[in-house]
Amino acid sequence: MGANSSSISELPENEYLQKLSGSESISENDPFWNQLLSFSFTTPTNSADLKLLEEATISVCKSLVEKNPRTGNLGSLIKVFLSRTKELKISAECQNHLFIWQAHNALFIICCLLKVFISRMSEEELQLHFTYEEKAGPSSYGTECEDLIEELLCCLIQLIVEIPLLYPCQHTDSNWWKWLCSWYRGRYSGGVTSALGDITYSISLEAVTTLIVFLSCQLFHKEILRESIIHRYLMHGRCLPYTSRLVKTLLYNFIRQERSPPPGTHVFQQQTDGGGLLYGIASGVATGLWTVFTLGGVGSKASAQLEQCSPLASQSLLLLLVLANLTDAPDIPNPYRQAIMSFKNTQDNTAFSSSNPHAFQINFNSLYTALCEQQKSDQATLLLYMLLHQNSNMRTYVLARTDIENLVLPILEILYHVEERNSHHVYMALIILLILTEDDGFNRSIHEVILKNITWYAERVLTEISLGSLLILVVIRTIQYNMTRTRDKYLHTNCLAALANMSAQFRSLHQYAAQRIISLFSLLSKKHNKVLEQATQSLRGSLGSNDSPLPDYHFWEMSDCLHFSETKLRHAQDLNVIEEVIRMMLEIINSCLTNSLHHNPNLVYALLYKRDLFEQFRTHPSFQDIMQNIDLVISFFSSRLEQAGAELSVERVLEIIKQGAVALPKDRLRKFPELKFKYVEEEQPEEFFIPYVWSLVYNSAVALYWNPRDIQLFTMDSG
Repeated sequence: MGANSSSISELPENEYLQKLSGSESISENDPFWNQLLSFSFTTPTNSADLKLLEEATISVCKSLVEKNPRTGNLGSLIKVFLSRTKELKISAECQNHLFIWQAHNALFIICCLLKVFISRMSEEELQLHFTYEEKAGPSSYGTECEDLIEELLCCLIQLIVEIPLLYPCQHTDSNWWKWLCSWYRGRYSGGVTSALGDITYSISLEAVTTLIVFLSCQLFHKEILRESIIHRYLMHGRCLPYTSRLVKTLLYNFIRQERSPPPGTHVFQQQTDGGGLLYGIASGVATGLWTVFTLGGVGSKASAQLEQCSPLASQSLLLLLVLANLTDAPDIPNPYRQAIMSFKNTQDNTAFSSSNPHAFQINFNSLYTALCEQQKSDQATLLLYMLLHQNSNMRTYVLARTDIENLVLPILEILYHVEERNSHHVYMALIILLILTEDDGFNRSIHEVILKNITWYAERVLTEISLGSLLILVVIRTIQYNMTRTRDKYLHTNCLAALANMSAQFRSLHQYAAQRIISLFSLLSKKHNKVLEQATQSLRGSLGSNDSPLPDYHFWEMSDCLHFSETKLRHAQDLNVIEEVIRMMLEIINSCLTNSLHHNPNLVYALLYKRDLFEQFRTHPSFQDIMQNIDLVISFFSSRLEQAGAELSVERVLEIIKQGAVALPKDRLRKFPELKFKYVEEEQPEEFFIPYVWSLVYNSAVALYWNPRDIQLFTMDSG
């Protein structure tokens, strides 16, 4: 079989893998590593093959776990990888690129081993496997004991931030890369850009993937990790100075959305020399082992979908989300979150605060464009949420955009297709709208943006509608869906808060949007009557009489409530919740009438058309105050319509409303405090975000498979 295996199933019998996991210590200088790092096998094409690869790797890992305390072969493999990357960065005399291939393949094997090690042992045990010294031969690293975990983590970060994906060399100031470009330019004709870009793409992707694997210990703990060895390495010591560069690089990987190279395109074609061992190795790896990592699918993800996206962009975004949501260290806040909170636009020339050494600049226009284009994924929506919530520079920039519809429309489409979306994705989209509606300028501008033919809105043909009216329609639809399906109190609260924030700036509401506002109130009214009837029947049953009169629900005495069973108490609680929602809807309508009545004749029309709905709430103790203005408006315009005669056309009614809006004395409307709600994260937000982020990694990471039975952080239906 030599260095090659014809299929994944043969990997456990591969002589080089057997030697790696065997009882013999292998020095990092042994020629064995050149042979090991050149094997290939048939590329997996589906999740079943990836699972088979995992199972094959586990058998090697189990043997290595047992033998490594005596052989130190894991440490030797890591040192081989580190030596290849050191050559990659500083060797100006090297005249071949074998070390690039071998660095990638060594990293792939390390990643596979780490993934299984981490799933089967504690961080303390893992740390021990990094400290065993090999017994065979002198070490090129000297006699002192290196901290291999920190060395490896730092090397991975350096690979990500220092290897450019694109040729020519002006993308970097790195001297070694300029030399490498120059050398390849002189040695090869044609295809240099493609070949060199492909190989750096793959090694960058593998470095990002390995960092995710390093952090995946969280998957195997039910509780949130607040003290972690890996976290400590990333927040202190040699890794810390790279914080801003790593965050910036991951963001730019997301922005660029570079496609992965197709299988085999990264093989270098020699111009003059014969093929020899070097090119045989390159060809074998390109069509075999290497392709496993760049194009393999995970779980339910089809290979066709992966070919249409950028694995590096997707993986970089996942790593960024994981890093940003690490818990703070006892002595330092999470530096990756600090970097995300403080980066500025490249056009911003103001000085950085000395209190944040991790700040940097990035092109906001490019980032905004990428965010607009990628909102179909949970990850991109979560990134947008983080930036709007945590980075005031980015939030100010977004709110100042004159093409805000490019961002808002994808968010509305997420909410519209609520049945098809992850519940967390819907929640993040709604919170983004709530954050945006905190700004009065946003609330005004969205009514000035006119949209044509919204094809994904199926309830009604919308040939022309303002962005503001569409937003109202989608949020109301979300409320109605929640009332009949999920019944999530927080979803209701945030939907209503967004509408409340907008209400004072409602302008020229589309007639359908105005109708839906009143229709929602009608639905709530019917729900209220039904729950009130159930609560009344529960109390009557508790009192043991079907004939005795009952006091109004709002004047029930404590002695009445003592008769309640758990079911009856639930009816009372349901009634309280529905009345809170009705109160909020009345406040939203009132806010529009008192602040912009003359701008919204369609809302007044809908209010008059359904005026009977409001009768039962005029004397209700919970709504009397807020009903005063609504009742006044209904009475005022009803009187003017009666004076105009019967059988009026819709156009004539709207004309009377517009005239009456000018004539209505504004001082007759009672002033209420402005409706304003601000989004605030709950205490310990990591309890929500960390499981959410790792569920995204589990479901979306490229070419990573974890046994679902091993996952402890979340239940498998929560992802």
